[in-house]
Amino acid sequence: MSTPIIAQKFPIVQKTEPGEYWWCACGRSKSQPFCDGSHKGTGLTPVQTDIPEAKTIAWCGCKHSQNRPFCDGTHSRL
Repeated sequence: MSTPIIAQKFPIVQKTEPGEYWWCACGRSKSQPFCDGSHKGTGLTPVQTDIPEAKTIAWCGCKHSQNRPFCDGTHSRL
């Protein structure tokens, strides 16, 4: 399995509507924090997440969170 690329060393905070989301786990997507298929061939796969209600979410931008796909502050130790 490949090591994910650090897309950025801070969370991607955005208002998110209810629905199904595919969070980029590889760091290669051009549409961060979501998957655009760039992971193909890396051994990494996106994380499917269902958001039940509209809210502001801090998506992990460093791709190393232990609480994927959400930020847990790991970026401050990279």
